Amino acid sequence: MAENSSTSEWSSPVWPGNAYPLGSTYDGAGTNFSLFSEAAEAVELCLIAKDGTETRVPLDEVDGYVWHAYLPSVVPGQRYGYRVHGPWDPENGLRCDASKLLLDPYGKAFDGTFDGDASLFSCDPLSGDDREPTGADSLGHTMTTVVINPYFDWASDRAPRRPYHETVIYEAHVKGMTATHPAVPEDLRGTYAGLAHPAVIDHLSGLGVTAIELMPVHQFMHDRILLDRGLRNYWGYNTFGFLAPHTGYSSAAKPGAAVSEFKAMVRSFHEAGIEVILDVVYNHTAEGNHLGPTICFRGIDNAAYYRLVDEDAAHYMDYTGTGNSLDARHPHTLQLIMDSLRYWVTEMHVDGFRFDLASTLARELHDVDRLSAFFDLVQQDPIVSQVKLIAEPWDVGEGGYQVGNFPGLWTEWNGKFRDTVRDYWRGEPSTLGEFASRLTGSSDLYEATGRRPGASINFVVAHDGFTLRDLVSYDEKHNEANGEDNNDGESYNRSWNCGVEGPTDDPEVLALRDRQSRNILATLLLSQGTPMLAHGDEMGRTQHGNNNVYCQDSELSWMDWSLADANAALVEFTRRVVRLRTDNPVFRRRRFFEGKPIRSGDQTRDIAWLTPSGEEMTPEDWDSGFGRSLAVFLSGEGIPEPDQRGERVVGDSFLLCFNAHDGPIVFVTPDTDHAHEWTVVLDTESATGDSDAIVVAGASITVGPRALAVLRRSR
Repeated sequence: MAENSSTSEWSSPVWPGNAYPLGSTYDGAGTNFSLFSEAAEAVELCLIAKDGTETRVPLDEVDGYVWHAYLPSVVPGQRYGYRVHGPWDPENGLRCDASKLLLDPYGKAFDGTFDGDASLFSCDPLSGDDREPTGADSLGHTMTTVVINPYFDWASDRAPRRPYHETVIYEAHVKGMTATHPAVPEDLRGTYAGLAHPAVIDHLSGLGVTAIELMPVHQFMHDRILLDRGLRNYWGYNTFGFLAPHTGYSSAAKPGAAVSEFKAMVRSFHEAGIEVILDVVYNHTAEGNHLGPTICFRGIDNAAYYRLVDEDAAHYMDYTGTGNSLDARHPHTLQLIMDSLRYWVTEMHVDGFRFDLASTLARELHDVDRLSAFFDLVQQDPIVSQVKLIAEPWDVGEGGYQVGNFPGLWTEWNGKFRDTVRDYWRGEPSTLGEFASRLTGSSDLYEATGRRPGASINFVVAHDGFTLRDLVSYDEKHNEANGEDNNDGESYNRSWNCGVEGPTDDPEVLALRDRQSRNILATLLLSQGTPMLAHGDEMGRTQHGNNNVYCQDSELSWMDWSLADANAALVEFTRRVVRLRTDNPVFRRRRFFEGKPIRSGDQTRDIAWLTPSGEEMTPEDWDSGFGRSLAVFLSGEGIPEPDQRGERVVGDSFLLCFNAHDGPIVFVTPDTDHAHEWTVVLDTESATGDSDAIVVAGASITVGPRALAVLRRSR
């Protein structure tokens, strides 16, 4: 046992308590504590006073490797941790270290900071020798877990629960969204309360956003290597508290205050009709590899929580590039993940999850298995199975790229949509067929598993990579500020700088960049599937060519809200296209196009692909290696809408004319079987997309260089 001069013994009553639920649970009279560890030989609950004094309570009750007790005098706000006594035998995967004050894996709130002290590490990370622990006590250098008050007035809160085909997702960072927002009070900037400010919600509602996808808000820690360079883990993909909102995003300093502030934020979004989706990281933890800090899982039951190398249990399987991978095959790790998901739905009222590097969760042995235990549990869970489930369908391990291969309940970030749309608009050859498939919902990826177009989470830009403005302004990454000699981040970005690398005063280059931004936004929002915008792209946010701002908690990565005025035309364009999508079911179909006549005896199909001359596309046209222009007719007739109880309704029909050439293209509109007259409702040559040109059937319309025009069949 590690000795501490400010340690005392517990003198109040200790009742047996219960093994479930795990974690600390306040019931209005006292608190139940429960911790799983199969490796432990003894467990002490450590209550930490405000002055840092530690009081140890031995947990003598053990049921099925769950150590528990009930303390009738412990109330919310109490800080605590655990000391787990057991074997230190790294070669056999055992790393119990009672000198470390360990955080509760089920902690619902945390307090304090990690100060980087060597005592956080069981061994000296600089020596590379993990055979013998140092025995240094980490109390005072680590965070502590906090007992929370679970009671909250949700009032009449109701989840919006929109179907995927009616959803427009906005990926955002809690701090980055509000760190410089002029309408948000300074003391609320960068917090949950700041994100829930009416000025922010009004902006999202005005855009037509229906769901905000928050980058990690589970409690995370900052990597020591980043802190040594004066940087921070800005993105937050270094989590360890799977049931706790990150305390650094709370506007109040009181321990546990982040919980109620997060709930209030969710309630505010729901009042505005906006769902809240969390980006969750269950594939690894912040403890890193075998030389990382011992803050939680490693010291509690290393072999249960982590995937260890079969032939060398002293080391970790690393499918994530972070040093470790959680073992989703172990029943208690699976339980932790599922309990976490249910908690965020039932207690925090969130509406869905985006799973970071989800392929790691699907690895039963080494290969990715879509029938793994994790997916089985999600499928049968009456709570988790009913919210939005979005997979990032890849990891860094062998065979990890699994776009299109997740089970029927899941939707996926469609990396093929991203790559194809980028390639098309930068003028890469041989993309027409692929482009058409992505535009219509990627049936080649999702239809075979019984999924619908909404299973494709379409995006062109996300947090990881260039912003939309940088995508059209840089050919190369410029990550020098990260301190890694520009070696970090993706080098193959499928970007095009429009002729000049980075900032320029050339009006032609700037106009082209603006038009390319509009082209990409319009393509994203008018494609079948579920569109996802990245925060700030609607106003031309830039990271000055840095495509990996994971460590940049600064103005480089924060939203610059002055751009909302400077690029007001782009904001209005985005609103216009979202409204076009929202108002017209043909752009958000529940089912894939069939290419068949809508009515018996009618030759008009639900979709038709046309050449600029107005003729049907032939196999030769599709196979043309340098084809960069095409048109598509989308019939709005006969779309089954759920609110119409499956009745066939008549909606507007549209003609979309795409031109990725560097010169104008003349498009001939289809004959009168499709329409007698067309009205141009969107033109990316216009700064706001505005147009009201009229074109009669069979007449032509000129679409400018690298531009997109959308025509609606006149009523």
